Amino acid sequence: MTATATIHPTAVVAGDARIGANVEVGPFAIVGDNCEVGDGCVIGARATLERNVRLGANVKIGVGSVLGGDPQDLKFRGEFTTVEIGDGTTIREYSTINRGTAQSNRTSVGKNCFIMSYVHLAHDCHVGDSVIISNSTQLAGHVTVEDRAILSGLSAVHQFVRIGRHSFVGGCSRVSKDVPPFLKAVGNPVKLYGLNSVGLQRSGFGDDVVRELKRAYRLVFRSDYNVSQGLERARAEVSQIPEVEHFLRFIEESQRGVGF
Repeated sequence: MTATATIHPTAVVAGDARIGANVEVGPFAIVGDNCEVGDGCVIGARATLERNVRLGANVKIGVGSVLGGDPQDLKFRGEFTTVEIGDGTTIREYSTINRGTAQSNRTSVGKNCFIMSYVHLAHDCHVGDSVIISNSTQLAGHVTVEDRAILSGLSAVHQFVRIGRHSFVGGCSRVSKDVPPFLKAVGNPVKLYGLNSVGLQRSGFGDDVVRELKRAYRLVFRSDYNVSQGLERARAEVSQIPEVEHFLRFIEESQRGVGF
């Protein structure tokens, strides 16, 4: 523990925990066995890092949140697994992030994410950079969320679902199929509603990229072709810029299928 850390007298910090510089640990917080807290982190009152949690620099953990609890998986047999949170991420009040299982050995959240209150990330979830997950959204095990995706509040995501980068999931959605990158999806069950045009604009995508993505989307999902035919036509007719290639490959590799 560094001398520059500010630890409230009521907090409990395990003897083998590693605490960086300029860290604040609030009242009644717990930093458990084999946890590592990077420089500049703030751990709110009554927050708990149970065990094997790695926080990067400048991570903020809200009041009452619990990270590093055992995975809620009946196959778990006490293997060594972790939770890893990237630099600059904020996790707000009463969220829970469980450790991984032997399947991937970790649950991870990338850099500069914003995880709002009452969010649950189950075992072996992998969240990319600059992702926003809104209040009370629940991710089952083995979910992957790619960079800069946004999940609106009160949504539920099924096991093994992939949510593509720069996509937008509307509130109260039941996401049982993959959401391709760059698209909007909402509903119960989730359906696709075209390009996430506002999000792409905010992220600096040029008009030429948006135009080609829109052409690919229409051929695959809004034409008289089935998905396989639409993919073939898109590869033949649409400029194969990196964004289009990623969009098409995501659909081709989908294991759960994609919403329509």
